[in-house]
Amino acid sequence: MRKQSGFTLIELVIVVVILGFLAITAIPKFIDLTDQAKQANIEGMAGGFATGISLARAQWEAEGRPHNAADQNFVDYDGTIVYLTVKDAGNSIRPGYIIGTAATAAIGDVNCVTVWNSILQQPPQITDNLTTLNGSSIYDYFVTKDNTANDPVCHYYLKETLAKDVSNDFENPANSTAVGNSFTYRPKNSEVIVYINQ
Repeated sequence: MRKQSGFTLIELVIVVVILGFLAITAIPKFIDLTDQAKQANIEGMAGGFATGISLARAQWEAEGRPHNAADQNFVDYDGTIVYLTVKDAGNSIRPGYIIGTAATAAIGDVNCVTVWNSILQQPPQITDNLTTLNGSSIYDYFVTKDNTANDPVCHYYLKETLAKDVSNDFENPANSTAVGNSFTYRPKNSEVIVYINQ
């Protein structure tokens, strides 16, 4: 007959204590990964967005700054005609930065959703309608526009970082840089700024 042996109670307690110490040190790191992923998401999107803006302008420069009879700057960017900013009389608007796909586009008419969809390849779904955002799960981003005269700013928010109201609907961030993870695009000078609020 063979004698059966197993773990003693002391050995089991020691293993459980060691596993407890490992869990205490590892769990906070895993919890923090969600916030880090949300931060990396918005930073990556802002970087890709800024690159797309720069590439459209570089193409416009390389093609000799094309413009139409209405003196609108434009470029065929990856099969889509996009319209670009035009220098104003006071030289406060730098020419060559994307404002949309509409032929009547002026800087004040910048279409933030169109800009997003035009410069990014296979972009995440975006909407500028809060009701649509709350009524569908397909959207990953929400955009608002601060339409100050001749200096509009598109504000792109990662949906998952927006505040929710008591009925669990996303609240309108109202162009705030202190709400959620987001980035802004100012066509006047091509400025892209990232905001992290956690």
